[in-house]
Amino acid sequence: MSEPLSRRPSEAGAKKPRYHHGDLRQALIDASHQLLVENGAENFTLADACRVAGVSTAAPYKHFRDKLEILEAIVEQGFDRMAERSIAAVQSKGEGTIDGMIAMGQAYLAFAMDETAVFRLMFGHNSALKRAADVEKTGRACFSNVIEQVAVYCARNDADGDPMHIALNLWTFVHGAACLLIDEDYEKVAPGLDVNELIAHAATRLLPPPQPPSPAKS
Repeated sequence: MSEPLSRRPSEAGAKKPRYHHGDLRQALIDASHQLLVENGAENFTLADACRVAGVSTAAPYKHFRDKLEILEAIVEQGFDRMAERSIAAVQSKGEGTIDGMIAMGQAYLAFAMDETAVFRLMFGHNSALKRAADVEKTGRACFSNVIEQVAVYCARNDADGDPMHIALNLWTFVHGAACLLIDEDYEKVAPGLDVNELIAHAATRLLPPPQPPSPAKS
């Protein structure tokens, strides 16, 4: 089982964005991501993002209507990275296996720790951001990977259950665990808790058990 997670410095140590001709849109997203990590979503302006990216204050309006649309892009890319990490994790342990499902949950937890500012933005209280069509689309696509992997697990293990319902149970537990970990609430009541181990234990209980093979007919 993986070692206990500790807070990682990956976001805080992100490199300063550099504008390259022809990649203005991504340069502004990268600059805004840096400011999100450093100051929080409410504490920087489009002008700040332009300064960090090294472009004029008119530059954003070639690609974005306002700051909210840049935040939408950050969230969309966050869901894409989360999905990529989750899929890679389950494939590394084997699709349709309990180890693969555990790895998927642990990858979600690792993303929350590695990219806490983006994770909070993805699941925060900005209703306008959550209602954005592309944000909803990428969020649903990310969750659909969980449903798909649960369906593969059930099919390969002849396990009973509705993949959507099982996926919701798994996500509810893992997401709650991730929030408690990044808010350091576990540390208050269970110092040193191995949350990876907690997820592994929960997955074995939330996933339907494999059915034994039918006895061969003589």
